[in-house]
Amino acid sequence: MNFETFVSAQNAFIWSGFIMAFIMGAVVNKTNFCTMGAVSDWVNIGDKGRFRAWMLAISVAIIGVTVLEALSLATPGDSFPPYRGGQLIWAENILGGLLFGIGMTLGSGCGNKNLIRAGAGNIKSIMVLAIIGLIAYFMVNPLPDSDATLMSMLFYDWIRPLAIEVGDSQDLGSLVSAENATMARLVIGVLIALALLIFIFKSAEFRGSFDNILSGLVVGIAVIGAWYITSNVTFTFDEETYSLRGFVQEWDFLAESDEGKPADSRPLAAQSYTFINPIGQITGYVGSGFDRALLTFGILAAFGVIAGSLFWSVVSKSFRIEWFASVGDFANHFIGAVLMGFGGTLALGCTIGQGVTGVSTLAAGSFLSLFAIIFGSAMTMKVQLYKMVYEEASIFSAFMTGLADMKLLPAAMRKHDAV
Repeated sequence: MNFETFVSAQNAFIWSGFIMAFIMGAVVNKTNFCTMGAVSDWVNIGDKGRFRAWMLAISVAIIGVTVLEALSLATPGDSFPPYRGGQLIWAENILGGLLFGIGMTLGSGCGNKNLIRAGAGNIKSIMVLAIIGLIAYFMVNPLPDSDATLMSMLFYDWIRPLAIEVGDSQDLGSLVSAENATMARLVIGVLIALALLIFIFKSAEFRGSFDNILSGLVVGIAVIGAWYITSNVTFTFDEETYSLRGFVQEWDFLAESDEGKPADSRPLAAQSYTFINPIGQITGYVGSGFDRALLTFGILAAFGVIAGSLFWSVVSKSFRIEWFASVGDFANHFIGAVLMGFGGTLALGCTIGQGVTGVSTLAAGSFLSLFAIIFGSAMTMKVQLYKMVYEEASIFSAFMTGLADMKLLPAAMRKHDAV
């Protein structure tokens, strides 16, 4: 996809994110696709339908991205964020995932779900998104009148030294066979996807669920589509072909002025859908007075999800204004938003950003984040359940009982009878 000017290429790059996100937002609203709800259904009532839909999105994305990369039609190895970085930040992946999983449970959904709910009229979700945006923004940008970020103040000095250098890339293919990483990724990706597909479609109930199948396919295909487009947008300048990021990095040598220059070249790298960092980008974009230099693929993707959800809400006549039911409800959402802001930034993504997009690159850290998010959410639900049923239960006793329920501790260590 080659364009004649930088501006036309940039518009195609960022607005493609909006268009596909619009479709995804409408479908996710219509089908009630929800990653937090998927964990809740499984943990609380044993229903794996929505969890299988999430796994379908993952399997579709893995197959698509590994095939595209093998055909040199996608470049996830040089992505934003850098999922495959040679430094495995395992502690950040795990801690961030746990915080995010807890936060999305308290906040009634992940970043994507809160965008969906905001489009459907949920004022609670707008507050959650605003808080996530502030935390995510200041995790990577200096606080006012300071050169320190929240990341540098609270986490960097003690957690980054725990990172492990794994070579040029942390994707499973490179870790297994650095000399033949492309083929290894293809084989591993297909095997993982096939295993997931067997798990998904062995359920007759799932096979009969149009909405679950539709949502999984659409989310997975949207992730593939974004990888393809952002990896292939180029433009011609002085008879030379440039990627957007490559041109911006050489802007001072090639362009006649700074007019139209993006503030940062990194958001012009190959990428797909993720929502915590882009929600933070929206904070900076709004705070700048809507400076076009700060407009990114991620920002328009977030707005696209909201717009798609709003469209479906109007068409289906399901749009309605919602507010907090109580002070306790407000507190839960507030705490959940703070945890998602910190956790999603630490983990380099959310249930979509790491759970589908990151995993589609087969990055080891993405799998760690995904497992940590699921575990954090499931354990939070268990603690909430046992504290509700047993009024005398402490967080510790509810946690221990939840671990026993999940067969992560011997039954003898259970503190309460199973519910």
